[in-house]
Amino acid sequence: MNVGIVGATGYGGVELIRLLHHHPEVKQIHVYSTTKEGEPLHKTYPHLGGQQGTLILKSFQPEEMARECDVVFLAAPAGVSAEISPLLFDTGVKIIDLSGDLRIQDREKYKAWYHREPAPERVIEEAVYGLSEWARPAIEKAKIIANPGCYPTAALTGLLPVVKKGLIDLGTLIIDAKSGVSGAGRTPSANAHFPEMNDNLKIYKVNQHQHIPEIEQMLATVHHSSEVPPVTFSTHLVPMTRGIMSTMYASLTNKGTTLEKVRAVYEEAYRDAPFVRVRDDGNFPTTRDVYGSNYCDIGLTLDERTGRLTIVSVIDNLVKGAAGQAVHNFNLMFGFDEMDGLRLLPVYP
Repeated sequence: MNVGIVGATGYGGVELIRLLHHHPEVKQIHVYSTTKEGEPLHKTYPHLGGQQGTLILKSFQPEEMARECDVVFLAAPAGVSAEISPLLFDTGVKIIDLSGDLRIQDREKYKAWYHREPAPERVIEEAVYGLSEWARPAIEKAKIIANPGCYPTAALTGLLPVVKKGLIDLGTLIIDAKSGVSGAGRTPSANAHFPEMNDNLKIYKVNQHQHIPEIEQMLATVHHSSEVPPVTFSTHLVPMTRGIMSTMYASLTNKGTTLEKVRAVYEEAYRDAPFVRVRDDGNFPTTRDVYGSNYCDIGLTLDERTGRLTIVSVIDNLVKGAAGQAVHNFNLMFGFDEMDGLRLLPVYP
């Protein structure tokens, strides 16, 4: 397979290169940029020197890209993808989009939360929401995949087993999420500036995060409901490079439900999911446990006094939350072993 990456100079793009370099079915990687045409990529990322020869950034030319690539990964920022995905889509090349531009099916909701014009309806309607463990049949047939966001991946992977079985009251759901600063991207900003972030903990986009409608959309899909109650979703930046921890709280619909029954639901849901690991009772994951890997680790506990379930879900935001899930979807889309390119153990310590 020949693969293309648009936005290879960002963190998501360079992580795709790291994973695809290990992929047994990838013959050649082409990298594209709208601003640095002709530059060797190792000028931006010296650690890539010598990997698969010199990767030279090419200009964005949809027809030429379709001729030299079997699939194109879009690791460009939100807004950029909405403009270029239709051009690629019209060439017939398969697309995996890592931005948020194709995730929200309701174009008016996209406008309200992202504050920009959405992609054309014909592209959005074709896009499959690629939460790998929950959309396999659709991903296998897809022409274009909307790769989920990092926060929704952690939250939804932790929540969906009990949502599908109707074990929690969605009206009581609170999602408390914390992320390393690489989730803010490579472009410098005051919010992620070292003196501002070091020895600090910040809550941001309070009740305004653009991942809220994405989470609610998938909850409604799995809950088989046209609408679900609005979700309380809080995001925080912590002074580390990688990792997301989502801690979810919700009341049980039936206070007689035991932790043993809840655990059985998770084990059934993820029995054939090699990248989801459900912890034993009393064992809760840390972000270090999944660092650099495509794993999502989940811990569970039930407070019998309050009747509330607590779910702890951790991922590496750049792997399972971005490039790793994109490669997983690539594997499902083309019928490869789903672990190809992703057989990497977490980096520890």
